[in-house]
Amino acid sequence: MHVSADIKVGDSTTLKTAPIEKQPYQPIVWRNVILCSLIHLGALYGVYLAFTSAKITTTIFAIGLYQISAIGITAGAHRLWSHRAYKAKWQLRLIIITLNTIAFQNSVYEWARDHRLHHKYCDTNADPHNSNRGLFFSHVGWLLCRKHPDVIEKGRTIDTSDLLADPIVTFQKKYFWFLITWACFIIPTLIPVYCWGETWRNSWYVAVLLRYTLTLNAIWLVNSAAHAWGGKPYDRFINASENLVASILSVGEGWHNYHHVFPWDYKTAELGNYHFNYTTAFIHLFAKIGWAYDLKTTSTELVRKRASRTGLVDSGGDPVPLPWGWDDKDCPQSDRMEATIVNRKQG
Repeated sequence: MHVSADIKVGDSTTLKTAPIEKQPYQPIVWRNVILCSLIHLGALYGVYLAFTSAKITTTIFAIGLYQISAIGITAGAHRLWSHRAYKAKWQLRLIIITLNTIAFQNSVYEWARDHRLHHKYCDTNADPHNSNRGLFFSHVGWLLCRKHPDVIEKGRTIDTSDLLADPIVTFQKKYFWFLITWACFIIPTLIPVYCWGETWRNSWYVAVLLRYTLTLNAIWLVNSAAHAWGGKPYDRFINASENLVASILSVGEGWHNYHHVFPWDYKTAELGNYHFNYTTAFIHLFAKIGWAYDLKTTSTELVRKRASRTGLVDSGGDPVPLPWGWDDKDCPQSDRMEATIVNRKQG
């Protein structure tokens, strides 16, 4: 559940002088707290029903839909729209945004805008889910309170013109609440009931609430666990880490130390195989038929060069703006020149 809760900017604390202990009070959004609590309580009841009364088909359907719909976040809102790590024809964008709507973690436009901000100002007060504020905050707490003033201020500087130029993204943005009501909640309830005779109770709590909660927490783990535990072979000075559990549950997004160093790599990992990175397999599948193209990736030599000089900061100690992806003006020209583009579109 990715719910925006903006506030007006007042006397905002500057990005470089806001120690965690002196952060301005961010009012709790009790509506979000109540909704999030009810969804998770319903999911716990769904776990009980999955073991006691729900048909095995319903449980398999719930887990399968969680895995498939997560692709709408990982391959779509994340790698395609947030980072421009590859390009996709309208047919593939339509498939991905449908899966994204089923997953319901805000519209692609808002998700990508916030994620670009996360990469530009990672683990500062301008990061929507600043991991320096603790595991709970980076996992879900940031959705339960008003945004930090720096998030509002720096968020206005993020270029989202490419998102607004995509008619599929703007259609979802315009009709978002209608679309998610049907795609995330109503249709997944109806399918078990009418296709294999499941009860309404089991269908709602297992196929909807349990499945939705699995999707939410799997993706949230990338913001929390993958910024708290794991190896840092590419940049030991940042919080983002290589976290196997997060990779498994988020269908490939947990190779996070690499991803924050090379956010424009469509694999979000150095390895070219599908080792707990099923999103890469999904992209490769559509690359074979030409629906995914211009896949940006990193050469072994470029990885070696970047790893040998990790941890660069400016002399003033201020946070260094980092690129959010391929089209960001802060993306080093050296990266662009040495990057490998797979399945490049001709003409």
